[in-house]
Amino acid sequence: MAGNSRLSGFRNLDVVERRRTAARECGLEPDALDVLETGGLDSEIADRMIENAVGVIGVPVGVATNFTVNGRDVLVPMATEEPSVVAAASNAARIARVRGGFTTTSTTPVMQAQVQIVDVTDPEAARLRVLEAREEIIELAERQDPTLVRLGGGVVDLTVRTVPTGDQTYVVAHLAVDVRDAMGANAVNTMAEAVAPRIAELAQGRPLLRILTNRADRRISRARAVLDAEALGGPEVARDIVHGYRLAAADPYRAATHNKGIMNGVSAVVLATGNDTRAMEAGAHAHAVDASGRYTSLSTFELDAAGDVVATLELPTPVGLVGGATRTHPVARAALALTGVTTARELGELMVAVGLAQNIAAVRALATEGIQRGHMSLHARNIAVAAGAEPEEISQVVAALVADRSFGADHAEAVLARLRDRR
Repeated sequence: MAGNSRLSGFRNLDVVERRRTAARECGLEPDALDVLETGGLDSEIADRMIENAVGVIGVPVGVATNFTVNGRDVLVPMATEEPSVVAAASNAARIARVRGGFTTTSTTPVMQAQVQIVDVTDPEAARLRVLEAREEIIELAERQDPTLVRLGGGVVDLTVRTVPTGDQTYVVAHLAVDVRDAMGANAVNTMAEAVAPRIAELAQGRPLLRILTNRADRRISRARAVLDAEALGGPEVARDIVHGYRLAAADPYRAATHNKGIMNGVSAVVLATGNDTRAMEAGAHAHAVDASGRYTSLSTFELDAAGDVVATLELPTPVGLVGGATRTHPVARAALALTGVTTARELGELMVAVGLAQNIAAVRALATEGIQRGHMSLHARNIAVAAGAEPEEISQVVAALVADRSFGADHAEAVLARLRDRR
């Protein structure tokens, strides 16, 4: 964790100075983040990570400042190509900081695997036959990963469902496994494949699918923040923020964009730490479907008795500190060192805090000046570069685009031409 995440003037430093400052605040060696200079991944490492590798692709990694999570300051690594994401998260964290920052909690890190049994003639009776052998099946599953069991993890539950379809009813067994500090896909998949034949024998059917579910609804992280109404812009802004949330809660068209904004923050931390962005996105959007089957907001915004805004967010967080790219990728290791987290639960809680910060920033912007002003001001750097601006010209082109409130490619080229003509 950072000694102080409130780094005034951090954005005005050059890239090397930012790395040194972040490393110093987190108690790391001065060169601990230098791997971020090149992206840390060469073709040789890439070839070991995936098949048919032909190279690598770079994504900017930024550091979000101002975060206080459970009373501790944190600097947050975020990998994203979208302008305004890191700045927005940092700004919302600064507002939340007025009332103590983010409070987070989480469940135990339980992932589930499904075993599908087909061609069962008596599915309801088969369900009970499988449950009668619960202890046997759990013991067989845990024999596949004695290290996990030794670390305090292992199977915590076996449930069995019947799932009716058009022409038959499937028996579907769920293995719920505490995977400790792993994401857990490999562990639960191995267990599912090992127990599938015995479950099929008990159900008197044929085993088919044996794989984890990315609906990680037993592995939940939560974040809460109280936002001072004056720091948000006043009581009217606070009320309008709640109005904006209520539309997302009621309307799937708004909810899709509202939740995408949350994932702008979450996925950026997931990617920076070498975790699975697709698993996180799948679990989050499944979680956004309520009991009636309606897609709705992942977060909530309410006014408390003092007129301040209370923002909350709850998400599945299937992430880990061990295995996969988290251990293979040098940048992922550096990013984890920056956060100072020591468990997968802490990492999941940090991600949800960042997602909530991103959401706060977006809804506040929409309730005030609109999303484009801040976003396009930051996007102007990309526009200037695309127009052909050299490094020493970028800041002047950006200033002109922002002043003119015109961000088209043609306008940027015209601004650049005028700038060069004046030399």
